[in-house]
Amino acid sequence: MIAFALPSLTLEIQEGDIAETDADAVVNAANSELWMGAGVAGALKRRGGSSIEAEAMAQGPIEPGTCVVTGAGQLEARHVIHAAVMGPDLRTSAEYIAGATTDALRLAEERAMASVAFPAFGTGVGGFPVASCARLMMEAVQRFAPRARSVSRIRFVLFGARAYGEFARVAEEMLGPRSPDPSDSPRSA
Repeated sequence: MIAFALPSLTLEIQEGDIAETDADAVVNAANSELWMGAGVAGALKRRGGSSIEAEAMAQGPIEPGTCVVTGAGQLEARHVIHAAVMGPDLRTSAEYIAGATTDALRLAEERAMASVAFPAFGTGVGGFPVASCARLMMEAVQRFAPRARSVSRIRFVLFGARAYGEFARVAEEMLGPRSPDPSDSPRSA
């Protein structure tokens, strides 16, 4: 894991399984209908239970670029923020990714959450380029950080070494040197 100090919060980047992440909220890269199929959604549903999907779908459909919050079932997290990064056609865009990141952070702040874990939005089923996704999501975090009151830790939990490497590279380009961390490795417990 690597970390970066921003105004009011710490941004962390880690390779791993978001379904195993302990945070106030994990963010699901959802479709606007809020059914949970493959990728991040499938992993969260398998580990957390189908009640997460039922609670999300009861709040949908929603506009792409917006979010809803549910309980987390049997996940380590307390909540799941379902971020609609794709429409019903399962296509994504820079606008949806940026909007969903911003809305997820707004909801976390409104609900006084301290920690939020994000996947790489739209890079699986949506096919969006990982480096472009990283840039869009980090820009949203940079805009949010000076206004953060309750959110003190944002973590990008990336599936696979390639996604981890791209997010780490983009973070160093955009945010400067990382904070010293003795456990500085792609995988951290």
